[in-house]
Amino acid sequence: MDRNSILALILIAIIVIIWSIWTSQNAVHKQVLPPKEDTIAATKPIEKIQDTSATNIVKSDSLENLEKYGTYFVPFIKGDEKFITIENDVAIAKISSKGGVLKSFKLKNYKSWNGFPVQLVWSKLGVLSINLSTREAKKIDTRDLYFNFDENYPEYVKITGEQSTSFSLTLEIKPGKKINRKYTFYGNQYHFDTYLNFSNLEDILKNEPIEYRWNEGLRYQEQNSVDESNDAKALLKVNGEEDDRDASSDDPVEKKGEGRINYLAIKNKYFLAAILPQFQDDFSAGYIVSGRRYHIEDQGVIEKYNVAVQIPYKSGDKKYTFRIFVGPLNYDLVSQYGLEASIELGWKFIVRPIGEFFMLPIFKLIHQIIPNFGIAIIIFSILMKIILYPLSISQMRSTQKMQLIAPEVNAVREKYKDEPQKQQQETMKLYSQYGINPMGGCLPLLLQMPILYALWAVLRGSIDLRQAHFMLWITDLSLPDVLFHLPFSLLGLKFISGLALLMGITLFFQQKMTITDPRQKTLIYIMPIMFTFLFSNFPSGLNLYYFMFNLLSIGHQIYINKYSRKKLTLEDLKKMPKKEGWFQKKMREAQEMAESQGRSVPGMAGKSYKDQQTGNKKTPSRRNQKNKGKR
Repeated sequence: MDRNSILALILIAIIVIIWSIWTSQNAVHKQVLPPKEDTIAATKPIEKIQDTSATNIVKSDSLENLEKYGTYFVPFIKGDEKFITIENDVAIAKISSKGGVLKSFKLKNYKSWNGFPVQLVWSKLGVLSINLSTREAKKIDTRDLYFNFDENYPEYVKITGEQSTSFSLTLEIKPGKKINRKYTFYGNQYHFDTYLNFSNLEDILKNEPIEYRWNEGLRYQEQNSVDESNDAKALLKVNGEEDDRDASSDDPVEKKGEGRINYLAIKNKYFLAAILPQFQDDFSAGYIVSGRRYHIEDQGVIEKYNVAVQIPYKSGDKKYTFRIFVGPLNYDLVSQYGLEASIELGWKFIVRPIGEFFMLPIFKLIHQIIPNFGIAIIIFSILMKIILYPLSISQMRSTQKMQLIAPEVNAVREKYKDEPQKQQQETMKLYSQYGINPMGGCLPLLLQMPILYALWAVLRGSIDLRQAHFMLWITDLSLPDVLFHLPFSLLGLKFISGLALLMGITLFFQQKMTITDPRQKTLIYIMPIMFTFLFSNFPSGLNLYYFMFNLLSIGHQIYINKYSRKKLTLEDLKKMPKKEGWFQKKMREAQEMAESQGRSVPGMAGKSYKDQQTGNKKTPSRRNQKNKGKR
């Protein structure tokens, strides 16, 4: 670095130091000096500007509210929210002055999975709201408006037995122009009545339907939201016809219409809320039913539903009455209101009648005698085994016959392993020789399927099993009984059910006793493992039934195999009268039809069905002999 550069750097450093000292002293003097009068005067307009800004915000809010609610309803958007609580023998209801809605409904005899009383109202704003359309083209949700309770009505009322209580809430828009809501509760009921009265609102409301709504469905009560969502849906019965909407996919669902409404309802797995209009039989109203599925944390799922009755209003004084049911899905209870369709009991025309009129009455009768539901299920499984005995014995005999001829069948298959058609022909001849219907073991099983499915529906959805303790680690028969947790997730399963494991073990022994076909040996090991994992997600009450049923079937099979007075032999099969079964009959008819058309059934080429039964060779016809001679 040369001399000139060094001098330049020193000069720059001196200038920077002097500038820093001067500016710091000037800043100190500015802080110490008192503010001048003109400075104070200059700040005053700023204060005025701030005050004006706050006023503008208030004015903006007022304009926004006026724009949203209109001149008729904007005075009622502010107020103090008050509550009236009604407690009866089964529930505690809370009604809010904001909207006059049902804000909370707790069931006293039921607990949620975390031990708190079941509270079924999900919407924070409340349910049973009223939606209006005004002549100012405003859509009004009355949950935003403050009603007035009856004067001197207490904040808390407790009733019991045959007692009842009533109170009203009023929104008086102008003298003589008002909306009145009345509630009547009963001492020992899950239902209450509501009355809507619209007085002289024709110059305020449009000539459009008024909506009476239950919003956002029912609050979930179980720990497994996916399982509860599988049973959640909206139901309706209009003009005597039942229907439902299930948001089982991510697409929203909806149904609109008009007619004589019997009910609109929302359910989850164990509870139900229903609006039952108390209109005249010929009264027609509109309705809207909608729902949507939402994904939540931990791979959970919830479904929310809205139902609304659309009631007409033109002018004058109109009163509408509704009965509201909010309670458990107990068959005897909901059937009093015509809501038995809300109980899932399987296919309507096949399975449901078996569950509704056969399974449920028997199960309830057993429980009346034996209070422990686990023991009641065991007794029920024994009774069902006795009832299904004729079908079971037929299936077992067919299986036993197949086991007796299994060596001969295997020999035929080995002999003709390279000739599939010949193998089929000889196998059918063997079945016919011993009078065995190869489908004989399937038919009894098929006949049992509707019964078993009805039983599955009854036990899976029964609220009686909810939180019902059995014994040992089985503390809730409506939930899987977790024996141990897996260190990893296997096909979405993180635990193994104890009863499902026992059911799988009994299934293994049952398969080992019945399956003799070498080609099906792998099923002995695969099926029990597969069913153990599949059934681990099932309610323990259902697995208890299947475990006991399998155990009884094993005992029955052992008795037949070892302790029967007379064991069945091949000679017995040969001596038995040969009755043409359904399968043989269909094969014969197919062969006869094929022969009439100059063809043959595969595996029976060149022989009539009768020849297949007797084993005789087919004698050439005269025409064939003649043609052969010519050749």
